[in-house]
Amino acid sequence: MHRMDGPTVIVLAAGRGERFKAAGATQDKLDADLNGQRVRDHVLASVRASGLPWHVVERADTMHIDKPGMGDSIACGVAATPNAKGWLILPADLPLVQAQTLLQVAQALQDHAVVVPCHEGQKGHPVGFAPVCGPALRALTGDKGAREVVAQHAALHLPVHDLGCVLDVDTPQALAHARTVLAERIFSSD
Repeated sequence: MHRMDGPTVIVLAAGRGERFKAAGATQDKLDADLNGQRVRDHVLASVRASGLPWHVVERADTMHIDKPGMGDSIACGVAATPNAKGWLILPADLPLVQAQTLLQVAQALQDHAVVVPCHEGQKGHPVGFAPVCGPALRALTGDKGAREVVAQHAALHLPVHDLGCVLDVDTPQALAHARTVLAERIFSSD
């Protein structure tokens, strides 16, 4: 099912992964092995499976900015997709996020300006933004992400059954946890 008319998924892959390295890792977290695939490849597989249009923001896209943060990455991704019918902002360090979650957020975005998926009460990603949020997203800078834009709208907190929307791999321990969850998911796939 291709839903190319939906919002564009902005995959944020420009970060430096400083927390991951500070916790003792020797490589970029997005290139870390997760059961035979790089972390970023798991994310992109879910994005492709959703059928939604997508755009990846890489380090090269933010090199012109002094000390770029998540806000800068979001602004670059939104500016690069001016004809998008909204955006799903997805950090590339959430390797277990499911395509179904992307589609649920995209669907809810039809009736809301901002949609935040929540797993067992914990806010996750991708956060969905309607086109009305475009100017504010393009104006983002620094490392705060899009919290200010979310705060400007009555965001829908959408319950989802997807641990992957909150399980980022910011530390080697989190990556090990993701390996366990993924192995259990594969073992018990119904």
